[in-house]
Amino acid sequence: MKTTETSTLIEKYERLVEISCDLSSTLDLNKLLNRIVHAAADLSNAQAASILLYDEKNKQFFFQAASNMDSPVMKGLVVPYDSSIAGVIASERKPIIISDTQRDPRHFKKIAKPTGVLTRSLLGVPLLTKDKVVGVLEAINKSEGDFTEEDKKLLLALGAQAAIAIENTRLFQQTDLISELVHELRTPLASLSTASHLLSRPEINEIQRVQLIHSIQNETNRLSEMASSFLDMARLESGRMPFLHDSFNVKDMLEESLEVMRYKADEKKHTLELKVLPNLPELIADRNKIKQVVINLVSNAIKYTPNGGKIIVSADQIENEYIIYIKDNGLGIPEDALPHIFEKFYRVPLLERVATGTGLGLSICKKIIETHGGNIEIQSKVNEGTSMIIHLPYKQPRGN
Repeated sequence: MKTTETSTLIEKYERLVEISCDLSSTLDLNKLLNRIVHAAADLSNAQAASILLYDEKNKQFFFQAASNMDSPVMKGLVVPYDSSIAGVIASERKPIIISDTQRDPRHFKKIAKPTGVLTRSLLGVPLLTKDKVVGVLEAINKSEGDFTEEDKKLLLALGAQAAIAIENTRLFQQTDLISELVHELRTPLASLSTASHLLSRPEINEIQRVQLIHSIQNETNRLSEMASSFLDMARLESGRMPFLHDSFNVKDMLEESLEVMRYKADEKKHTLELKVLPNLPELIADRNKIKQVVINLVSNAIKYTPNGGKIIVSADQIENEYIIYIKDNGLGIPEDALPHIFEKFYRVPLLERVATGTGLGLSICKKIIETHGGNIEIQSKVNEGTSMIIHLPYKQPRGN
């Protein structure tokens, strides 16, 4: 080996040591994954690198991070276990170097269309902790020549550190979330215990009995909603939530969302209004996930707006952004509560008496939009109303 090559290799191993220390400095999964893929691309001199996390229950992979690909479109894309190179790497638990992926029948070619990146060559290594497959780390398109054995050794070493860091981060997130959930369960469980005890008392009258039954039904529904929301949040935070990106008509999606909420709005004599320009372009995103966010935000607007209120939903596309607005003329949110509104299990103290909730809905909405590469903005004034503004990256549909 030439002196220059030896010096370069030593520098790469020194860089690997730095990266290994860096990986242990964060417990934010998204930040961690981004650090890993950028390090992988750097160490292997590749055009790009990506991480596919493995969902053992459903036997499939999810794209969760990529160094210089279209992350908002890639994130959450499903790659099958039994018909992909990632599946081979995971099942054999060995690295793979492929010089021409387009000629390899194991290459999952459907990924090229949504990402717009043609994979020519590939180096993939398994992410393993003990006997568990965490996922697969892939570097694609070597800048010059082919991937080498040294590239493979470097990526294996990085993968070993990365797998441990990912699992530690997941465990921390799950422990934190479970701790919060257990704390939140105490209130509805206490209500159920009290109500069931009172129902057994012979001296209560029929009116009280009916009230207690309603209380039990409400708390049971709340527990059910909390369990569903908890599972959604856990899957989002661990990278196991699938996202199916496609282009769709936003006006149709918004109309469907308002129709779902029409009955609840009518109960409170609210007016639901949709304002969308007829020539609005299609959006590339996970339609069902965006619809879930809109329904949640419209539901909140209905709940926290006094009878006879007005909820306006509109959408616009400005340059490289797609913006969806949900505006109400309801109670509004106190200024000191705004910084906490997207925190898990947070409920605005003054609004708890108006309507109950799990305190996870807005956190889930924020996570879904951030996974798409966007963000949610909130503007609110007490007794004037609230505007929730969804910002999503706009990308021209392919073929247009």
